[in-house]
Amino acid sequence: MKIRRADRLVDMTHYLLEHPRELVSLNFFAERYETAKSSISEDLAIVRRVYKTRGTGDLKTYPGAAGGVYYTPLMGQEEAEDFVSGIIKAVSDDTRVLPGGYVYLSDLLGRPDVLRQTGRLLTTQYADKEIDAVMTAATKGIPLAQAVANELNVPFVIVRDDAKVTEGSMISVNYLTGSSKRVEKMALSKRSLRSGARVLIVDDFMKAGGTVQGMQTLVREFGGEVVGTAVFAEGRSNVRLIEDYTSLLHIDTSLDGAEAIKVSDGNYLERIYKK
Repeated sequence: MKIRRADRLVDMTHYLLEHPRELVSLNFFAERYETAKSSISEDLAIVRRVYKTRGTGDLKTYPGAAGGVYYTPLMGQEEAEDFVSGIIKAVSDDTRVLPGGYVYLSDLLGRPDVLRQTGRLLTTQYADKEIDAVMTAATKGIPLAQAVANELNVPFVIVRDDAKVTEGSMISVNYLTGSSKRVEKMALSKRSLRSGARVLIVDDFMKAGGTVQGMQTLVREFGGEVVGTAVFAEGRSNVRLIEDYTSLLHIDTSLDGAEAIKVSDGNYLERIYKK
């Protein structure tokens, strides 16, 4: 049934938000709303203007029979700074410091609003990159990786520290942790990642970067390519095994938890907005 333009715009906007980084043909919308493609083009111009004005994302149109529209979620610098500032305020609490200098972040990484905004923010950096999958290590990074994968519209895969029978045949690697120099093991099901995949690594917290380095090695074992590495927060460490990464927060604590927590911006402004 043909619907009114106002209803059409609402449904079209919602559809595009639910299908980011996916080419949608004008014919699809024309058939969906029983409307001429010329009218659909006018509607999309309105949606594009609203997305741009509100900083929601970018909507590109590709001409031709195989063309259509392609929506990419984005976050402007001002909105990003406001978001990270609010997170810094929430994290700046001495009671969050755990033994070993780690910081409790699970409550924040369980909030849908924080995850959605983090997903948009990190997607902004990789808007023009071809990415096949998002990878993280079990277990705390899973919600974050899923949020980023949702905005990129790609699968996410979970690296585990032990093999499970439900995972089938697996590929495993040994890696060194940061300061303690312990040898650990991580594994990923062969069915989880295709050979040659372009992978974005995402994690919740990084100190020396041993876990991230292990995941990078695992990607190479699959014959894949690491497109980038992004962490929600980085901690203070005398050893840094990873140099090329994006972090939203930088957190300073002492190993015994005696020092007050100090939270500041990570390097996301330089990596995302000052390229």
